[in-house]
Amino acid sequence: MKIIADTHCHTIASTHAYSTIMENIHEAKKQGLYALAVTDHSENTPGSPGTWYFDNLKTLPREVEGIKILRGVEANVLDAKGGIDIPKDINVPFDWVIASIHDVTYSGKHGIEECTQTWLNISKNPYVNVIGHSGLASFVYDYEKVIPEFGRNGKLVEINNSSFYVRKGSEKNCKKIAEICKKYEVSIVVNSDSHFCTQVGKFDKALELLNEVNFPENLIINADEKRFEKYLREYTKFFTI
Repeated sequence: MKIIADTHCHTIASTHAYSTIMENIHEAKKQGLYALAVTDHSENTPGSPGTWYFDNLKTLPREVEGIKILRGVEANVLDAKGGIDIPKDINVPFDWVIASIHDVTYSGKHGIEECTQTWLNISKNPYVNVIGHSGLASFVYDYEKVIPEFGRNGKLVEINNSSFYVRKGSEKNCKKIAEICKKYEVSIVVNSDSHFCTQVGKFDKALELLNEVNFPENLIINADEKRFEKYLREYTKFFTI
């Protein structure tokens, strides 16, 4: 199986990442990718870029060195009401919005009941495309209850390769999430969550997990160009701007 797009990548604009957009693009080309998303952290993350940065993403070409470029953001899930810190005053809509919970920006409790309600509310948010690294050990939710709602609302559940390296304790949750996505035929996206260019297009642990649970390839949005473009046309602004 080949993943053709890496849709969760950070640049030096996030300040805790260490590569430029062009370095990420060069690595994407080296890895034979079809598309790359620029998804730096939104405003509540310490050291994140400001609204001006996101507003000016419109200057990024739609294609560079043969790689299609999605203008995106990794927004923080802020509370149980499903609030996110996506910049709303930019002139051009994002192509790609990831919603993720991070310890430093989430104001609610970590209990299963509250996390379940949080994600149920996020599932209704029309701006969100991807549910980011939700296998966190400290933010467990009712997967059986929530994941079907992600599917009904066109949200892609992320299997995040970096989680297997830097988010210890999330492995078993990621496996359970993958199994339930398979059970309810909910589409997923496989991403690197790169914070340095050599991680772009690297999905070893994520693919190992998906092979282990015999996950169907037709539910992996970014494992096929036509499938990926179909999602972009239906749920994003990529082909309409």
